[in-house]
This record gives sequence, C-alpha cells and structure tokens, in this order.
Amino acid sequence: MSVLRPMDKLPDLNRATILLVGTEDAPLQQLAESMLKDDCASELRVHLANSLPLPSDVNRPRIDLIVFVINLHSKHSFQKVEESLNHVDSRFFLGKVCFLATGAGRESHCSVHRSTVVKLAHTYRSPLLFCDLEVESFRATMAQRLVRMLQICAGHVPGVSALNLLSLLRSSDSLPSKES
Repeated sequence: MSVLRPMDKLPDLNRATILLVGTEDAPLQQLAESMLKDDCASELRVHLANSLPLPSDVNRPRIDLIVFVINLHSKHSFQKVEESLNHVDSRFFLGKVCFLATGAGRESHCSVHRSTVVKLAHTYRSPLLFCDLEVESFRATMAQRLVRMLQICAGHVPGVSALNLLSLLRSSDSLPSKES
C-alpha cells in the first residue's frame, strides 16, 4: 500500500497537475475536458482516478492539487472517497486538497446528506465546493475555479500560496449567520 505524497522537488515553472478522484467516469472526464479548454499560462495536466492509492509508478508526476468528487446520489461514491483519504499524506491537507460535491440540486434524491459531506470536509480542514457537473455552464465555471486553484497550488501565482488560498476559502465558509 502506497501513500500519495507531495514531491519535494521545486515546482516546474510551466506545469500544474491536478488529480480528480471520483467514481463517476463521465462527469470527471467532462470536467477534465472543460479544465483543459481554459486559457491558462500553465501547462495543465489532469489525471483521473476512481480511488486511491494510485498504482506504483516511478515516473508519477508531481500532483499539485487533489479534488475528491463526491456524487451525493451515491453512497458508493462517498465510501470510495473516505477510503481514498487514508492514502493521502497529511502535507496535502495544507491547502492542496478540496472536496467537490455534485448532485445537491436534487436533494430529495440524495443518498448522502449534505451535512455528512460538510462534516468530512471540516474533519480534513479542506474546502468543500458544490457544483452540478451535469449542467455545462456550471461545469465550465467550476473548471475555471479549479484551474485557478491549481495554479495557486502549483506556485504559479506570485504572492499567493496554497495555505493563503486555504485560509481565504475557510474564511468564506465561516461567515456569520443572519440570526438576530
């Protein structure tokens, strides 16, 4: 069993690699294609996996951002993500992991409650994004957001680090409620 670890090499000045982990092949592929369409100064590499650990490969590229995609209509999807988290080095949780929940728009059909996913993201102190990947305009917007996050995590945005990004995303999660 191998643990996915961030490589200690200096970042490649042109390359940024994202790993999308989820059980739904078609939506992951569509999200990857949308990301690759984005006009970006970096050479984007998008890798897809159904779960972790990844197969052993000595030529594995440095991974700058891991996105765990959870389909709220599938308990299997949630379980695979939970199992995969055991194979991620703790250093990734310093701003280089996020969760993406899909299917929240049809909450009556959800097998996994939204609060369960919120709790998982909170436990791993990682951002949680919601997006209906079946809607092309939403998918395109999410792809742009992930590309920007990836560029930051890869060190391609001067003055902003993955930890800065994590702090910004967390502060938006903890906005005060509108209770009197």
